[in-house]
Amino acid sequence: MIVAMGIQITPARMADFHQVLADHPRYWGERDLRSLHLLALVQEFGSTCLVAQDEDGIRGYIFGFVTPNRTGYVHLIATRDDARGTGLGRRLYAAFAEAAERHGARQLKAITSIENTGSIAFHRSLGFDAKIVDDYNGPGRDMAVFHRALPLNVSWP
Repeated sequence: MIVAMGIQITPARMADFHQVLADHPRYWGERDLRSLHLLALVQEFGSTCLVAQDEDGIRGYIFGFVTPNRTGYVHLIATRDDARGTGLGRRLYAAFAEAAERHGARQLKAITSIENTGSIAFHRSLGFDAKIVDDYNGPGRDMAVFHRALPLNVSWP
């Protein structure tokens, strides 16, 4: 568990997963990404699916896992609308990186749509290399693919 500025980062529980889905618009706005939220991730990879919460509820989360080739793959990361710009995303990534390293990860990977310029800028600020991969998510579905070596030494406000 990581505690900073009143926010605790802990492994996600089933109740947290359901709360995230209930509050989906607070994290994703108009984009409906509920289908990407897989309960199996929390059930099977609980130590690398993390939530950041304080007395006001879940402020952000990161869901991921470690692959057999020792890659910490981030499937989803989101901060609630009232927590953006606070450094919480960086803290979530740092906590995920630590958990992934404990499971043998040597690198990190994430993907996003090429239209998601905010995510691309965020990952670059964390030292990720970004590469556009044609047809990554099927024909005509190019994606930005991020990689970086561990450890992840980042600072936050």
